[in-house]
Amino acid sequence: MNRLETHWYKKLSERKDNGNFRKLLPKAVGIDFYSNDYLGLTRNHHFQESLLEVAMNVKFSLTGSTGSRLISGNSNNAEDVETFIALQHGVEAALLFPSGYKANLALFSCIMHRHDTIIVDELIHRSVIDGCSLSNAKKLKFRHNDLDHLEQVLKKTNGNVLIAIESLYSMEGDFAPLKSILLIAQKYNAEVIVDEAHAIGVFGKGLVHQQKLQKQVLATIVTYGKAFGVQGAAVLGSNLLKDYLINFASPFIYSTAMPDYQVLGIKKAYQFVLQNDCLRNQLHKNIHYFNRNNLKTISNDLSPIKALLFDSTENLKQLVNSLKNENVLSYAVFSPTVKKGNERLRICLHAFNSKEEIDLITKTIKKYL
Repeated sequence: MNRLETHWYKKLSERKDNGNFRKLLPKAVGIDFYSNDYLGLTRNHHFQESLLEVAMNVKFSLTGSTGSRLISGNSNNAEDVETFIALQHGVEAALLFPSGYKANLALFSCIMHRHDTIIVDELIHRSVIDGCSLSNAKKLKFRHNDLDHLEQVLKKTNGNVLIAIESLYSMEGDFAPLKSILLIAQKYNAEVIVDEAHAIGVFGKGLVHQQKLQKQVLATIVTYGKAFGVQGAAVLGSNLLKDYLINFASPFIYSTAMPDYQVLGIKKAYQFVLQNDCLRNQLHKNIHYFNRNNLKTISNDLSPIKALLFDSTENLKQLVNSLKNENVLSYAVFSPTVKKGNERLRICLHAFNSKEEIDLITKTIKKYL
């Protein structure tokens, strides 16, 4: 091995020694408490049939787009669906991306500049952190959902200031106090961007839409690979923001566009979710049923994500093995994904989980807490 490969080998060996080495595994079959398929659309036969209709009825929808949207990759379907999305969310414009990661990378890399400041919640998704790292703006963090600390950080800033938060945090299962953060932002003349990856679908069109805050935020990011059961994302905001991203966001400019099948699938997902309130209602019934077991969790009662902290990583590992023996698919989160000492079991509840399945996972967990 050369010196670079020796360095790689050493870093990977450290991961293995610490028990947090990541590797790809075959997709497991079992009782799902770990996927982000909150409404069960990926296993819904009616929804799958509607996607099949797209493939059958729209000529050439399955093939690639052939290039960037600024060259040969744009289509009437893409523009029509963006207009549809904007109308659904009550905003001026939407711009599609192939994933939430790429949407955040594009947005945060270009909208702020030298002498500007981006302030992020310390638990913001890694895609936002990576986007900020490409920006020349100053980057600061505030303690998770700590409004007093946010205000302290804001007092130290000058120039243009942007605050980045999630409406529903994926590893904590708690909510940002959106209205309170917006009031503080207004006080210091700062802008706010909200990532709604885990809220859209679970809470209708997202919490920004639900609380009628569209005109108070600079932008919202919604993603479709979770509750919507497809793939892709959109940045929602003004026409000016959309034009700016098209002109200055490198991940948009230099990426091959999404194929029409993916774009039209997003529209189908909106229509299906809006026509099937029963799925969202059932999910929230399951959340309420889980809460009745009174497990100690750091998550909000209304959240489909339930995070249970463990003092002992050994207990957590034993629990994961026990759940595996019960054919229950769950996800244990270790450092460095979370801070050392904050290791946890992350449970995702779905519309399709039965009471018997919820009873099984909660009964097993109680043996190790």
